[in-house]
Amino acid sequence: MNQPTSNEFGFCRDGKVFINAYLSFPEREIGFVRNSEEEALAYFVKRFDLAVSKVKGLSAEIEAAQNKGSFLTKVLQMQTYLIEFDGLGDFKPLLAELEKHEAYLKELIQANQVKNLEIKRALIQDAKEISEEEDVVEATDKLMEVKMKWVKTGPVDKQFQDQLTAEFQEVLDAFFLKRRAYFEDKNRQIDEKILILQGYIDNVHQLRKAEDIDDSVVKVKEIQKEWKNVIGLPPKKQSMLWKNFKKANDMFFEKYNRIKGIDYKPRIDPRVLELTTMTGELELKLRDQVNIVATADLAKAYLVKWKEISSQIKNMDRSLAERFRTICDKIFEMNYLLRVISYRHANLNEKPRIEQLKIMINQMDYMAKKEKGELESFMAESEATRMMEDKITLSKINTQKRKISMKEILLTGFKEELDQLLNS
Repeated sequence: MNQPTSNEFGFCRDGKVFINAYLSFPEREIGFVRNSEEEALAYFVKRFDLAVSKVKGLSAEIEAAQNKGSFLTKVLQMQTYLIEFDGLGDFKPLLAELEKHEAYLKELIQANQVKNLEIKRALIQDAKEISEEEDVVEATDKLMEVKMKWVKTGPVDKQFQDQLTAEFQEVLDAFFLKRRAYFEDKNRQIDEKILILQGYIDNVHQLRKAEDIDDSVVKVKEIQKEWKNVIGLPPKKQSMLWKNFKKANDMFFEKYNRIKGIDYKPRIDPRVLELTTMTGELELKLRDQVNIVATADLAKAYLVKWKEISSQIKNMDRSLAERFRTICDKIFEMNYLLRVISYRHANLNEKPRIEQLKIMINQMDYMAKKEKGELESFMAESEATRMMEDKITLSKINTQKRKISMKEILLTGFKEELDQLLNS
């Protein structure tokens, strides 16, 4: 009977390959003999190099990593991997190296957990102090920052985890109950103020119908004084009510002037007139495709001028402001489009208008779709990293949405013009 073929780490028996017992692990079957026992042993000796390579790779990753504690699970998994690995070699130094990593990482994690415990306790105290502040809106922003720090802080020892989480959540829940009550009360006050202002508007309309116009004009002027005392409404609501109030007053005094035979010409604020003129000029120049670079420079200069003038106007016309912003956005997008196209079509303005439009449509469509895709990726990443509540992130998203919207508006205009030319 032939003796089984063996080496320092294993042997062959009955057509199978076995690894010798080592440490506390018994001998076990790791494979089959295919051609010869010598080849089988050589194969599994060579295969052991894979285990050595994986341990070395993991050690190098731990050495290079900043967040070393996250590798503990990988070390434990690697230990299981080695114990069950089908190969022949000296596993003892490899397991010893992993045990060394395990001890080091557990000590590091414990130290980090102690540090995290201190941080989270401090964050709970910060949250408690912030929740007591009177300015609920400002306190909400501060609490969101604290919550972001809490999420970014690593885990603590399991014996403290549930208690800390519950304590922190209790502070947040109590604050947001207080916040809800605050806004419910604020909304109630706003509703009351809206009713008061709406009452003033209705009163002016009723006074316009009164027979004693002299008595009515005194009352209207009293209402105008009382209107100024009602403050604290949301800007959009305040603006809407003011427009209705102004309209009611204008109608009243039109009747008053007509009865009294007064030829009244409403005074136009020269600053508003200048802003309106600037807006109209840019709207006309947008059509001048050849000189779009100069128009973009003018729009930049007008933006500075607009900011300076509008800051001096107490009740700025929001529709005019939006109109100005829209035309500036269109000019900048048009300028960018033509600059990109010029790299391939330097003589664009010399081409027939139909060909110009086709080139502009293709390029603008490509840019709009590209920016949409980039925005969707950015929003998904921000959602995943819980950055959607960050003001800078929201501002970036809103700015990009507006740019895409302007591109789509211009694109629609190009397509409509092309359809008209093709069908004329």
